[in-house]
Amino acid sequence: MSRFDSIIIGGGAAGLMCAITAAQRGKKILLLERSNKVGKKILMSGGGRCNFTNLFVEADNFLCQNPHFCKSALSQYTQWDFLALVEKHNISYHEKTLGQLFCDRTSKDILNMLLAECDSTNVIIKTNIHITDVIHRDNAFHVNTANGQYICNTLVVASGGLSIPSLGGSGYGYQLAKQFNIPCLETAAALVPFTFSDQYKPIFAELSGLSVDVEVTTSDTHFREALLFTHRGLSGPAILQISSYWHRGEDISINLLPNDCAKGLLIQLKHTRAKNVLRSQLNQHLPKALVLQLEKLWWPESAELPLAEWSDQSLKDIANKLNSWSLRPAGTEGYRTAEVTIGGVNTDYLSSQTMEVKTQKGLYFVGEAVDVTGHLGGFNFQWAWSSGYVAGMNI
Repeated sequence: MSRFDSIIIGGGAAGLMCAITAAQRGKKILLLERSNKVGKKILMSGGGRCNFTNLFVEADNFLCQNPHFCKSALSQYTQWDFLALVEKHNISYHEKTLGQLFCDRTSKDILNMLLAECDSTNVIIKTNIHITDVIHRDNAFHVNTANGQYICNTLVVASGGLSIPSLGGSGYGYQLAKQFNIPCLETAAALVPFTFSDQYKPIFAELSGLSVDVEVTTSDTHFREALLFTHRGLSGPAILQISSYWHRGEDISINLLPNDCAKGLLIQLKHTRAKNVLRSQLNQHLPKALVLQLEKLWWPESAELPLAEWSDQSLKDIANKLNSWSLRPAGTEGYRTAEVTIGGVNTDYLSSQTMEVKTQKGLYFVGEAVDVTGHLGGFNFQWAWSSGYVAGMNI
C-alpha cells in the first residue's frame, strides 16, 4: 500500500498536465493509465503532428450546458502559456489555418515534452493499470487495482470520454461520477463524419476523396470549411464541426457555392453563355466529378440543353439546391472515429475555479470527461491543458 498526495486517473493530455502542475508545487503524484502507454490520442492527433492549441481561444469555441463554465480555466492557463512551454522545449511549430498550431515534425515532440516535465518533477507513472474500485473513507481515497492499493488525499479523474476506444477511450469517468452521485449529461460522438444509407450513399462513394469548400448549416449553427466525400458519407472539417451540433433525424444544409448567389449567377450565365450547357459552366466553380453527379441528380433530362432554352424558374430551382442542398444523415461513424465525446460530467456540480466536485471534497474531474467540448482546431487540447492545470494548482 502506497500513499500519495494525489492520484490522477488517466494519462492523456489533461492528466499529464495536471500531474506536472501539481508536482511542480511539491506534491507527490501518481498517474495511473489503463492502456500500455500514456498520450495515445496526442500521438495520433493532427495527422501525427498534433494540433496542440489555437491562437484564437474564446469561450464561444466550446459547447457546454453552462456556456460560462470554461471561462475561468481558459483564463487561468491560456494558449500563450502552453505555447511558452512548447517554445521552452524548442519544439518547432506552424500555424496551418484559422489559428491552428501544429508541430513541424511530429506529435511525439509534445508527448516527449510532457514526459520530460513529468520526469523532472518526479511524477510516478504506471501503465496497464486496471482499477477495480475507488473507495472514500477517513478523508482519503483508496484506489484498488489488480496491482495493489494506493491511497491519496485528492483524486483527479482525467480518464477521457468514449471516443476512439482503440486508443483507450472508456466510460470509466462517468462510472465514477455516478458512484459519487454526480449527474452526467447524455453523451454522443462529436467531431465525427456523417454516414448515409439513402440514394446519396453510392453517389458519395463515387466521389470519395474529393474535397470542396462549402458552408454547412444545421439549426442556427454554420461552418465554412472544407467538406470531404467518403465511401460512407461526408467528412472534412466543415462536417466534423457541424456534427457536434447535429441531432439524429435533423437535416443539414450544404451551400456548395458559398461565395456566390447561385440564382444570380445562373440567370447571368443564361444570357452571357446562352449556347453552353449548364454542366460546362458549373465546372468553372465546382469539381467536374461533383458537377456530373449533380447533373444526374437534378437535371438529367436537360443535361445537353443550351442555357438559352432553360426557363428562369428551372434555373432558380437548381440555384436553390446549389446554395442550400438539404440532406439528412442516417447517423455518424460513432465513437470509433469521433475525435471527442460531447456531454459528460455536469458542470453544475464542479467548481469552475478549481474543477473540484462541490459535493465531494478532494475529488476533481478534468478534460474530456467533463461536459465541455471544443470545436475542431486545437480547442479540445487547450481545454485539456487548462482544466488539468487548474486542478493541478488546487490538489
